[in-house]
Amino acid sequence: MLERIHLAVVQEVEKQGSLTAAAEVLCVTQSALSHSMKKLEQQLGTDIWLREGRSLRLTQAGQYLLAVAGRVLPQLDQAEDQLRQFAKGERGSLRIGMECHPCYQWLLKVVSPYLAAWPDVDVDVKQKFQFGGIGALFGHEIDLLVTPDPLYKPGLRYEPVFDYEQVLVVARGHALAGLPYVKPRQLTQEVLITYPVETDRLDIYNQFLQPAGITPRRHK
Repeated sequence: MLERIHLAVVQEVEKQGSLTAAAEVLCVTQSALSHSMKKLEQQLGTDIWLREGRSLRLTQAGQYLLAVAGRVLPQLDQAEDQLRQFAKGERGSLRIGMECHPCYQWLLKVVSPYLAAWPDVDVDVKQKFQFGGIGALFGHEIDLLVTPDPLYKPGLRYEPVFDYEQVLVVARGHALAGLPYVKPRQLTQEVLITYPVETDRLDIYNQFLQPAGITPRRHK
């Protein structure tokens, strides 16, 4: 069976002029190299070299193998280099899911220096998913998800990327006006007016009131 070492031997013998010199370059013994090539010739049913005294001359089969070595060996070297980059995380694709549409410009600023540091990594940003961002994560369609609505499930790890505050606007003279901060229980009897999106997606509910077990009065 033809192996990489056979191609390397043919190439080095042509460069060095002898099996002995090629064996030194390839860090193998001359007898091991000769045995390996003899076995290959027997398997192929043809000679690779014609021996003329102490010199070797490639046969037509040997010339063909030399041409193959010139094409294949550089490709194998490149493949090994790239596989090592994959192993080190220096090459590949990073698929980012984006459910926080206002965060898109922020992401571009983050990705630019990342690509400068890791030029062999492709970044693909996806904003539409058939079954939602979390489903895309579990379906291995994306590698990470930027979302304003964390859904805590086994196998997922969340990392906050923004520090922000909810803004509470009250009328002048209101009991809550002027307080440095407001506790969730202080909103129990309040009517909350919020921006018009789905109630179950409002951060003031998901991240402030619900964790405290507070359900305020709401007027539609």
